[in-house]
Amino acid sequence: MKGTNLGEFEELVLLTIASLNNSAYSVSICDEIERVTKRKVKLGVVHSSLNRLEEKGLVKSHLGDATKERGGRRKRFFEVSHTGKVALLKAKEQRDQLWSTIPDVVFQGIRS
Repeated sequence: MKGTNLGEFEELVLLTIASLNNSAYSVSICDEIERVTKRKVKLGVVHSSLNRLEEKGLVKSHLGDATKERGGRRKRFFEVSHTGKVALLKAKEQRDQLWSTIPDVVFQGIRS
C-alpha cells in the first residue's frame, strides 16, 4: 500500500464516495463534485483519482449488475475502506486544528 496522504482532489473524491454511500460510481462522483464545488470536473481525472485511491487502499470497488440502460455493461461502485475512513478523519482533524488557531481578526469584515 502506498502512503495515505491525500491531495485536495483525492480528498474531494473520497468525501464524495462517502456521501454517496452505496451509489458511488465514476459518473455519480463526477456529477456530485461538480454540483458541490461548482467547477467542471473531467471524468478521466476522476478515474485517475479512483485508481490512485484504490492503489493506496483508501477505497474498494466492486462491479454491479449489468443494466439495459448501459447496454448490458456493469458499473464499478466504490466505497471508502477502513484505511480511507482513518485518512479522512486525520485530514479533518488537521484542518480543524489549523482553523482553531486562526485569530478572529483575520476574517473580520468578510461575509460568506
